Amino acid sequence: MIDIKLLRENPDAVRASQRARGAAESVVDQILELDATRRSSLGEFEKVRAEQKQVSKSVGAAMGALNKAKKSGDDAEVARLQADADKAREDATALSTRVKELEATADEAGAKFDELMRTVPNVVLDGVPAGGEDDFVTVKTVGEPVQFDFEPKDHLEIGEKVGAIDMERGTKVSGSRFYFLKGVGARLELALLQMALDQAIANGFTPMITPTLVRPETMQGTGFDVKHDAEIYRVQEEDDLYLVGTSEVALAGYHANEIIDVTEPVRYAGWSSCYRREAGSYGKDTRGIIRVHQFNKVEMFTYCKVEDAEAEHAKMLAWEEEMLAKCELSYRVIDTAAGDLGTSAARKFDCEAWVPTQGTYRELTSTSNCTTFQARRLNVRERGEGATRAVATLNGTLATTRWLVAILETHQQADGSVRVPEALRKYMGGLEVLPVIA
Repeated sequence: MIDIKLLRENPDAVRASQRARGAAESVVDQILELDATRRSSLGEFEKVRAEQKQVSKSVGAAMGALNKAKKSGDDAEVARLQADADKAREDATALSTRVKELEATADEAGAKFDELMRTVPNVVLDGVPAGGEDDFVTVKTVGEPVQFDFEPKDHLEIGEKVGAIDMERGTKVSGSRFYFLKGVGARLELALLQMALDQAIANGFTPMITPTLVRPETMQGTGFDVKHDAEIYRVQEEDDLYLVGTSEVALAGYHANEIIDVTEPVRYAGWSSCYRREAGSYGKDTRGIIRVHQFNKVEMFTYCKVEDAEAEHAKMLAWEEEMLAKCELSYRVIDTAAGDLGTSAARKFDCEAWVPTQGTYRELTSTSNCTTFQARRLNVRERGEGATRAVATLNGTLATTRWLVAILETHQQADGSVRVPEALRKYMGGLEVLPVIA
């Protein structure tokens, strides 16, 4: 969640972020009002509770004096002390009731405050374009779109010709948007993912095979809304587990409720299968493996100091570009607009590769700086001067199944075979060409 200190001290910054995202600004005032109510009630609660403790002591003292007077037989003194004791008990009862009322008010305001705070997305960083999906800014374009002296085929037709993709049987077995990668298709994906993992290891990442089922608090803590996010698969209610759409989720939860040392960035590279319902994409990219329900991915994830986050973000983008260069793909880098960032990201760069048969660039990878947003929700901290503080988290994709779309189409040859990019050949036993077999 966002830093409440920032919201209290600079609410206009949060309003501006909401405005850039196309989200409601009114939530800022609602949160501030609830925060004021909660803090006021807590302050009054502590004051009245302290008074209640003092009165409770006076009740004990009054009862002690009364019992002593009863033994002396002084009826006038007993009557006076009885009145004092009754008054002390009445005051104690009234204060007890007031304490409960103030505690309930504070608890109610606190619960509403927490609920509302979790609805506010991360505050976007300076320079992020305002607007929605189409309002991105192109940072750079690398390479020229490939030109053919023949009519190019799309990735599915190529994949079928070289015996790499079987959508028909994937649909038969599991339904629409499922597929089999087989033969050279399976080898090509594994080669791509292994090359990504090797590159990550060379840059200080610890390889991780991550769980693909996580608890709701882990999913929620990473920034996904388990109650309303239609993209998420939920396992049966009695299990209360969720299938991840990225290993970022498991890696973000890896150090939950821990204090870690981020003197140097702590980097993990997660290899996992990923699952997405692709809700709302009915009729879009139904052909081939562009939008599918299950895919594999190598994901970079970093914990670091807040001050190091922007530099780490630049490094992640450079590592993604290095992978695209190894695959000999033409691509562009875009600075994603605020309204298309998702809940957790404060800034996100997408790398989009040229897909020849679509005549456009399509997203293959992205990298996000989530600042302290996820760490606050998951309680991941570092030791500071005299106190702990939230760390920053970042993520970025190094390779995923969708890359095969651009690789197959970009490197296709007139006879339907596919030239294997040089960097991938050693991961495929030296294979230089995926031959036509159908």
